[in-house]
Amino acid sequence: MSGEGVPEIRNGRTRIVVWLLHRVFMLTRGMTLGVRAACFDAQGRIFLVRHTYVPGWYMPGGGVERGETSLEALRKELREEGNLEIVGEVALFHAYYNRNASKRDHVLFYRVTVEQTKPRAPDREIAESGFFALDALPEETTAATLRRLRELKGEVERADYW
Repeated sequence: MSGEGVPEIRNGRTRIVVWLLHRVFMLTRGMTLGVRAACFDAQGRIFLVRHTYVPGWYMPGGGVERGETSLEALRKELREEGNLEIVGEVALFHAYYNRNASKRDHVLFYRVTVEQTKPRAPDREIAESGFFALDALPEETTAATLRRLRELKGEVERADYW
């Protein structure tokens, strides 16, 4: 199976599933917590992912599950989304209120240095991924990702909202 056209078919179904999961979380959890990271390699390039179910390029991350610490969630998401392993210190950059996801969602944003154990093959969740020079980001990099990078560089003040 070549997979041509499959992301578009799955795209609609996956968006519905994501929407439903957010609604379930709103009813079953007082607050949702996510982690996301600016992952830089030894050359200073940033790692970004393009999902199959939403448009744009993002920094990797995901939800913190019950019984999981934020750092365990971060390590898990980086392995899953990019075959990335953290090298050295993990730096919490800021905590954001993500009112775009729900009225209860918060994101812990980290800055880390990583090594990729092997290239990340596309699958049902990740359409593409890779390292990019900061002056050569993909055209469809999300506005939130660009804002976080400007905050990291000190070009703009940190926002409280994702």
